[in-house]
Amino acid sequence: MVITEVLILVLSFIILLGIGLPIAWSIGLSGLLTLLVSIDTIPAFTTLAQRMGTGLDSFTLLAIPFFILAGQLINKGGLAQRLIKLAKDLMGSLPGGLAHVNIVAAMLFGAIAGSAVAAASAIGSILGPRMEKEGYSKEFSAAVNITSSTTGLLIPPSNILIIYSLASGGVSIAALFLAGYLPGILTGLTLMIVAAFWAKKKDFPVGERTKLAEVAKSFVKAFPALLLLIIVIGGIIAGIFTATEASAIAVVYTLILGFMYRELTLKELPQVFLESVKTTSIVMLLIAASIAMSWVMSFEEIPQNVTEALLSLSDNKVVILLMINVILLFVGTFMDMTPAVLIFTPIFLPIVMELGIEPVHFGIIMILNLSIGLCTPPVGTILFVGVGVAKTTIVKVIKPLLPLFIAMIVALMVITYFPQISLWLPDLFGF
Repeated sequence: MVITEVLILVLSFIILLGIGLPIAWSIGLSGLLTLLVSIDTIPAFTTLAQRMGTGLDSFTLLAIPFFILAGQLINKGGLAQRLIKLAKDLMGSLPGGLAHVNIVAAMLFGAIAGSAVAAASAIGSILGPRMEKEGYSKEFSAAVNITSSTTGLLIPPSNILIIYSLASGGVSIAALFLAGYLPGILTGLTLMIVAAFWAKKKDFPVGERTKLAEVAKSFVKAFPALLLLIIVIGGIIAGIFTATEASAIAVVYTLILGFMYRELTLKELPQVFLESVKTTSIVMLLIAASIAMSWVMSFEEIPQNVTEALLSLSDNKVVILLMINVILLFVGTFMDMTPAVLIFTPIFLPIVMELGIEPVHFGIIMILNLSIGLCTPPVGTILFVGVGVAKTTIVKVIKPLLPLFIAMIVALMVITYFPQISLWLPDLFGF
């Protein structure tokens, strides 16, 4: 019976997605069709609607609209230019200097904004033309921008880590935020190594070394933006406020900063709020549909059966983690990150916990893995944003993207099999 339900769930989802139905509707309808196998029509409809409603009734989820709004304010408030200037002064003299600037700026901006899309559009639109002007190919610039934008999903504050906390049944958000730092930095460093080799091979230009006084000046200008990370993360770790309260503080702080920098005006605020509402509504519909599907799978005992099936193949931690990574890499190519986390966390988390793997460590593995999917067709959100900003095509970007893509997979393997990279900071702070 379970095999029938799994087939209905998977096939209906693929077919609905294939005919062009939005992913939230595809998830919701495939969940409904699966539920109709077990219960009558009216109870199935009401139960699914109920689960969607109650799934969103969460204090933790309130952090997401606030962080989305903070990201919009950061994007409009002139923070990107200051962070790029700081990154350029620090990294511009290295081989492939502007590529490193892009990566470091994306790590800083993505961490502060908490959004890979915001990082890709903001950094790409500012640095892309500059890189092209200095002799870098448009496709290489786009490839660097696409892959580096995902690092902000690991470096906190990150909405997707909050969603994983919800999907996992309450893993500490503070622990997840701390766990994301070193893997995020490691991923950025692997991208920088590949970018340096590629730049040297193609003989891309190197910038002049910036004087220490100029670096200090750039740091002072960018410091108020960087201070946001200290306020938000420091407050959560110290127990002064929750992640949801921190997100509200981030909105107030970025609003003040935008006015202080004179990059944001009262006239622009309604448009900023409107963009935030649009993004929030899309994310929340995805979350509601994914939570409903997750409940359907639990009701049909699909996670338990998947756990038994995988553990019957092997009880070797290395093999199981490799299989899960391969499955998630495949899933990430056609499913957005939010529903993937909400749907697959309840399936895979019991398996890895059975093998003694920490939920915090697995969360970082899952987020990094699915971040790679954002850079790949056919549903790679960041791929499309990066290509659009660079005004090029996916076909042209694939060649310079492949080495960077491989670098991200190498980082994923290292983080998967060396758990202390993720767990050292949470352990240090007692989480």
